[in-house]
Amino acid sequence: MTSSTTSSTSNEALAPVAAQARVFAWRDHASLWFSLGVGLLVMQMGAYLLPALSPREALAAIVLGSLTGAGLLAWVAKLGCDSGLASAGLMHGVYGRRFARLPIVLNIVQLLGWGSFELVVMRDATLALGRQSGAMAAAYWPWLATLLWGGVIVLLMSGSMVTLVRRIVSRVALPLVVLSLLWLSWQFLAMAGAQGFSTFMDRQGDGSMGMLSAMDLVIAMPISWLPLVADYARHGRSGKSALTGTWTGFAVANIWCYALGVLVALTLPSEDLVTALLLAQGGLIALSLVLIDEVDNAYGDAYSAALSAHSLQPAWSIRRWGLLVAVLCTVLALVLPMHSLEPFLLILSSCFVPLFGVMLGRLAFGADVQERVRNAPAVRWGAVSIWIAGIAFYHLVPLVSTAAGSALPTLIVTFAAALATRGLRAGNAGAVQAS
Repeated sequence: MTSSTTSSTSNEALAPVAAQARVFAWRDHASLWFSLGVGLLVMQMGAYLLPALSPREALAAIVLGSLTGAGLLAWVAKLGCDSGLASAGLMHGVYGRRFARLPIVLNIVQLLGWGSFELVVMRDATLALGRQSGAMAAAYWPWLATLLWGGVIVLLMSGSMVTLVRRIVSRVALPLVVLSLLWLSWQFLAMAGAQGFSTFMDRQGDGSMGMLSAMDLVIAMPISWLPLVADYARHGRSGKSALTGTWTGFAVANIWCYALGVLVALTLPSEDLVTALLLAQGGLIALSLVLIDEVDNAYGDAYSAALSAHSLQPAWSIRRWGLLVAVLCTVLALVLPMHSLEPFLLILSSCFVPLFGVMLGRLAFGADVQERVRNAPAVRWGAVSIWIAGIAFYHLVPLVSTAAGSALPTLIVTFAAALATRGLRAGNAGAVQAS
C-alpha cells in the first residue's frame, strides 16, 4: 500500500517517507488533485450559487474561491512533502502526542462518512444511468450497485497507492475525465448559445447570498481535502512541485466543475444534476466517465482513513486497515440514510477549518516540523486552546453576520493567533515545551 521501506510493525504514518521512496513529480501531484477535484458533488455545489448570484458574480466567486482554497490545500501539501509526514504526523507535532489522537479519530469518523457518501453518490448515478437505458428497475439494484462500487474500492485498497496514482490516475483516468468535461462543457455552452448566451450572463441574482458567502461555498471543497493532502504529498520529490502541482490541479478542476454546475443550472434547471447531465447529447457516455472518476474520491477517503487508523494502531498495516475501512464504508452506504447525514458530516468537517488554521500558523515559515514531532509533549495546550476557540468562532460567525461566511474568517483568525503565539512557551507535565 505504501512505498515506505519501514516494516509493517513500525508506525509508517508518524515516520517520514524515505528519500528513495519519494517518487511523485509535478505531473503526479497535478493529475491526482485534478482528478480528486472533479466530482458530481462539486458540480451540484456550483448549481447552488444560482439564483442567489448573477452568473458573472458566481464566476468571480468561483475563480477567487478556488484559487484561495486550492492555495491553502497546496500549502499543507508542501508541509507534508518537506517533512515527509502524513497528516497524523503533522497533528502530533502541533497538538502533542496524546491530544493528537482526538483530531485523528475525528478525521477517521468523517472519512468513513464521506467515503460512504461517495459510494451512495456512485450508486445513485449508476441507477440513473441504468434506468436511462431502460434497465436497473428492480428493487435489488441499489444493493447490487453499492456492493459493486464497494468491491472496486476494496480491490484498489489491496494494491499500491503510489502505483494507482502514477499509472492509473495520471495515464488513464485523467485523459478520460478531461474528455468528458470538455464534451459536457461544449454541449451546455451550445445550449446556452442557442438560448441566448448574453441573456443568461445579464441575469441578476436575487441577493440571498453575498460574494463572501459564495466564496465560502466554493472554498468548502478544497478545505474538505485538507486532512488528506499530506498523506499523498509526502511521497513527492520536492516541496515546490507538491505546492504548484496540487494548487494547479485542484484549482483548475474546482473552477471547471463549479462553472459547469452554474452552466447546467442556467440552461437546464433541475433538482437532479445527474438527470440534467443525461439530457445533453452524449451525456450518458460523458457522465459514465465522470462517475468512474468518482472512484478515486472514495479511494482517497479510504486510504487516508487507513493511514490515520494505522497511526493509532500500527500493529495493523495500512493495507489491512484499508480493507477494513473499505468494507465498513460499503456496509454504512447500504444501511444508513447518507443523504440525511450530510449536514452532520458538514458540521464535523467544520472542526478541521480551525484545526488547519492552527497547524499552518505553527508550521509555516521555516518551522522545523520533524523536530516538533520528535520532541512533542503529551499536549501542546496553546495550540489546543486556539483550536477549541476556533471551532466556537466558526459557529458563532453566522449568528453575527452571514455575509462573510465562516471558513475564511476562522482560518484567518486561527492562523494569526497560532503564528503570533508560536514563540511562546508553556509548561507541560512539569517540563517547559514549545507551545
